[in-house]
Amino acid sequence: MKLAWLFPGQGAQAVGMGKDVVDSSPAARAVFERADEALGEALSKLCFEGPMDQLTLTANTQPAIVTTSAAILAAVRERLPELPAPAFAAGHSLGEYSALWAAGALSLADAVKITRVRGEAMQEAVPPGRGAMAAIMNLGGDAVAELCTEAATPEQVVSCANFNAPTQTVIAGHQEAVARVRDLAKAAGGKAIPLNVSAPFHCSLMQPAQRAVERALAEVQVSAPTTPVLANVDALPKEDGEAVKKALVAQVDSPVQWVGTIEKLRAEGVTHALELGPGRVLAGLARRIDKDLGVLSVGSTSAIDKIPSFLGLEE
Repeated sequence: MKLAWLFPGQGAQAVGMGKDVVDSSPAARAVFERADEALGEALSKLCFEGPMDQLTLTANTQPAIVTTSAAILAAVRERLPELPAPAFAAGHSLGEYSALWAAGALSLADAVKITRVRGEAMQEAVPPGRGAMAAIMNLGGDAVAELCTEAATPEQVVSCANFNAPTQTVIAGHQEAVARVRDLAKAAGGKAIPLNVSAPFHCSLMQPAQRAVERALAEVQVSAPTTPVLANVDALPKEDGEAVKKALVAQVDSPVQWVGTIEKLRAEGVTHALELGPGRVLAGLARRIDKDLGVLSVGSTSAIDKIPSFLGLEE
């Protein structure tokens, strides 16, 4: 058995996330208290009670998901002190910050502060209504990339934002160019689903946000990860703090290489993974990339109780 930890990104949020874990785990409760202190506000109350429209604001969602993932992992470590260390960690987009916290590269306070800046900057980078994202299904990633090249113009950009599964690629860019790719995809036998997002993430329109993240990261200490963390930009681990920072900056306007990440884990012999955080998105994507990778979604106390049997640790 070779283990990886996976951390979800934006879109996994839900009112009430982390509440039952906090109710049963002093370690998880301490994580939320530290996050509240770092931000100077009751992020925990927003996670536990909502309202949903405030929780889904990008500037709130990003630190909220990082904190929830950190709290769940803290509860896992408290409940299962003999849990084997992971061979790798990885996070989808925002989840890379959670993975880096788990690997000791970032403090929790810095992780929530930077993701607050990241969320605000991504929201402000593109005026409302100017950008769009869509999920293209039933076509390969290379085919979708070619459609983006065909649809883009010097004035209107569109490109692949997330390579989520072999036949699920998310695109982002100017609204009109995204619409053209959707039409081209349908004509090619694919399916196009518009995404209800506040901004076109992981494309060149995010360059103002990239600069804001770079400035924020320049102010904090990032250590060498104690566990290899696969970066979103190239599905490879970074060995020192400066390399980690560069990868996080590049990630803002580059596509998330999630297919490559799961394939890298499998090539390295990973057999089991824990999805640590709200939702079950990553488990679903993993099944579509490699059915032989077992993934347990751990977002509640009852899920934590399933870890020993999932990993074959029970006597």
